Amino acid sequence: MPLVKLSPILLFAATLLLAGCDVSINDEPDRELIRHNAAQMLMVGFRGKTVEEAETIVADIRELGIGGVILFDRDVSLGSDRNIANPVQLQTLVADLQEIAGDSLLVGIDQEGGYVNRLKPDYGFPPTHSAQYFGTLNQRLVTRAEADQTASLLKELGINLNFAPVVDLNINPDSPAIGRWERSYSANPGVVVTQAGEVIRAHHRQGVATAIKHFPGHGSATGDSHDGFTDVTDTWQPVELEPYERLINLQLPQVVMTAHVYNAQLDPDYPATLSSLVMTDLLRGQLGFEGMIISDDMQMRAIRDEYGLKTALEKSINAGVDMLIFGNNLQYEANIAHHAVDLIETLVLDGRISQQRLQDAADRVCQLKQSMDLACQVPAPNDEQPSEE
Repeated sequence: MPLVKLSPILLFAATLLLAGCDVSINDEPDRELIRHNAAQMLMVGFRGKTVEEAETIVADIRELGIGGVILFDRDVSLGSDRNIANPVQLQTLVADLQEIAGDSLLVGIDQEGGYVNRLKPDYGFPPTHSAQYFGTLNQRLVTRAEADQTASLLKELGINLNFAPVVDLNINPDSPAIGRWERSYSANPGVVVTQAGEVIRAHHRQGVATAIKHFPGHGSATGDSHDGFTDVTDTWQPVELEPYERLINLQLPQVVMTAHVYNAQLDPDYPATLSSLVMTDLLRGQLGFEGMIISDDMQMRAIRDEYGLKTALEKSINAGVDMLIFGNNLQYEANIAHHAVDLIETLVLDGRISQQRLQDAADRVCQLKQSMDLACQVPAPNDEQPSEE
């Protein structure tokens, strides 16, 4: 079993096991392990362009050991800038956060290109084109050239997870979340697979992970899950699964991002992010995906307004989501990481989430980190103390 590089942060003295990510779980609650795994499942947004300005996220890293951070150029709540000023500033910010974390953070960004583009020319970054632009051209070498540029830039900046490419089919060109912003390559699944495959491979060549999105398909929606409950029951088509199935069969996706859409064709009760029928039975069971499942922003109104944090955490984790994004941008909550860890711990202690489900999720986060040579801490359960030999 491969050794993992240990972070100096949150060392648990005699409870660290220098081994891979698989740890057996006993029947007694191990609260330290529960909190550690819960924190590893969180990717959190923050305010500030330097670690001095970002005291809250620094505390989340040091005190909790959160699994990752997500970067934004604009602060929606304040209507101002947020994490990004220029290439040198951003590279320094990411490096400083990784130093605090002991090189253990997943650092995520939405760098799709076109309208959804956090690294804008205004900040000194190269211009980009939309997915629709590349899908219309459908020339692999053209797509590959810009994807190589994007992946190289992310690598240089220290950003190791891009929430791209979008593989939603452009079924509704006026969709307020997808089509209207040219985020889909095409309504043709073959074009989507070809284009997305080039983007994923380009990132892989640089050691940067990608997350295909938004499962099980957001392209037919007439509403936007940022703004509230989004029902695609009457518009969603089974063909929307084809890009996922084909890319998974090619063993390309490392991460799949969920959609907050409700689809009674797949689950009559819950939106996809909260649905075990969609995440476990369909994505893992039927399509055979074995990588990490990450949620879309849990503070979007489709989840926030309809459920509440405790219920959303319980349902999404039990559904099979391994990492949860709290962008802290649509709605800012300075203590969201501590609040989420406290609630997950309570849900485990109350028997509403099993310790094994939590461990499985943290293991997948760890496995993704290991694939990029990031540090991954693995506390041992109480009854499996490391040998002194």
